[in-house]
Amino acid sequence: RTSLGKVICERRAFGQSVSDPASLCMDNGMWSCSENDITCSELVPSIMSNLLNPDAIFSNNEMSLSDIEIYGFDYDYTLVFYSKHLHTLIFNAARDLLINEHRYPVEIRKYEYDPDFAIRGLHYDVQRAVLMKIDAFHYIQLGTVYRGLSVVPDEEVIEMYEGSHVPLEQMSDFYGKSSHGNTMKQFMDIFSLPEMTLLSCVNEHFLKNNIDYEPVHLYKDVKDSIRDVHIKGIMYRAIEYICYAEQTRAVLAKLADHGKKMFLITNSPSSFVDKGMRYIVGKDWRDLFDVVIVQAEKPNFFNDKRRPFRKVNEKGVLLWDKIHKLQKGQIYKQGNLYEFLKLTGWRGSKVLYFGDHIYSDLADLTLKHGWRTGAIIPELRSELKIMNTEQYIQTMTWLQTLTGLLEQMQQTFLESLSVALLSSRLFREMTKGFFNAQFGSLFRTDQNPTYFLRRLSRFADIYMASLSCLLNYDVSHTFYPRRTPLQHELPAWSDRPPAAGLPLLQEAQAK
Repeated sequence: RTSLGKVICERRAFGQSVSDPASLCMDNGMWSCSENDITCSELVPSIMSNLLNPDAIFSNNEMSLSDIEIYGFDYDYTLVFYSKHLHTLIFNAARDLLINEHRYPVEIRKYEYDPDFAIRGLHYDVQRAVLMKIDAFHYIQLGTVYRGLSVVPDEEVIEMYEGSHVPLEQMSDFYGKSSHGNTMKQFMDIFSLPEMTLLSCVNEHFLKNNIDYEPVHLYKDVKDSIRDVHIKGIMYRAIEYICYAEQTRAVLAKLADHGKKMFLITNSPSSFVDKGMRYIVGKDWRDLFDVVIVQAEKPNFFNDKRRPFRKVNEKGVLLWDKIHKLQKGQIYKQGNLYEFLKLTGWRGSKVLYFGDHIYSDLADLTLKHGWRTGAIIPELRSELKIMNTEQYIQTMTWLQTLTGLLEQMQQTFLESLSVALLSSRLFREMTKGFFNAQFGSLFRTDQNPTYFLRRLSRFADIYMASLSCLLNYDVSHTFYPRRTPLQHELPAWSDRPPAAGLPLLQEAQAK
């Protein structure tokens, strides 16, 4: 900062223009500019006055709620949220299953769940046993590749993958799975956080103790143990781990008051859903929904036409009656979307479905059936709060400044620019550390969007931290994606004041 304290931010960073790039000069080893230019220190207060509201809804695609007649919901991490203690329970139960049923060393019991180790959206190379973050262009973010609990040096990563690019045929399949020759698995579910941590812990134990093992077998055993925690009901007995519901009752009541139809499609069992909904909504929760479907087995529910619906009675017993109509107040199991559409007639863009899993909940609906989709991304709120801090804004201002200098001055002052290059790398590492020490932000690598964000942008019309964000909008509100300049477009409109309707924090607080 001492040597670069007078550097102005280059045009593309924050919509402010340099009066003349030639006004940048080097004076005794210090970058400086004319007094008329805007300095980095002057930009920070301006940015701080235009912070984004963490409770806003963000749009990838224009959508008007006035067109929506039917609202659909997933259950876990959509209607209800869980404390991190539930992830600890899942981790411990799966770890014990590895020991007791798969004969893994009892010494792995010393490993405990670390809620701050992994983030969603990471890729796991099943054959090489490494966890990593990949951007929208299939490039690995160096410094985020972990074997066990230790970072893999950049040189080793480049040698391993013959660069930092992962070819398409090695990436995960459409649903993020490692199948049909794909060697990568993408972890998109919030429930996958303990799975990633357990994989890393067992890998760490084997590596530290020089134990020879087959990575593919380890991946399968951990996956099966996590699955068994769900199937055997260990997790479903932990209803006390529901810690908050984000005003779910208020959201559902608002939609009902405006005459909207509502339905629930979840992979969770009926007893678990009933207990949870009684806890957060009330014993009359079924009166709010026109259709309730449990154990749907998404994403198969959206593609398999063969499975018929079965009615579940009050005692949880499956009935054998043929289903001719999906009745309000009843609970149905399995089925398929094609039969659902036939029985309800709820088709096309008048339906808006919310879920937290971009693949299992949203992908097929938007690609094959034309439903509108909303992604629930709980991590969004905490990331926006970090991005609104002055420390983060200062760091990003300097990073953008240095990046602009490196681009504009790379043919001159090479010796001094080497200092700027090192500083830029330092600021990038600092930026990553704001969010997660190992993997950084859910949405960005160093410069590019993450692969997670690429899929989010493709499969979700809107996204938000929780359903409670809907309470901030009228049921006829239209969401518009912000028009940000493409790389080949001039950012002329960036110099103007924030447009009306931009989800700014100050306006929300004033209201």
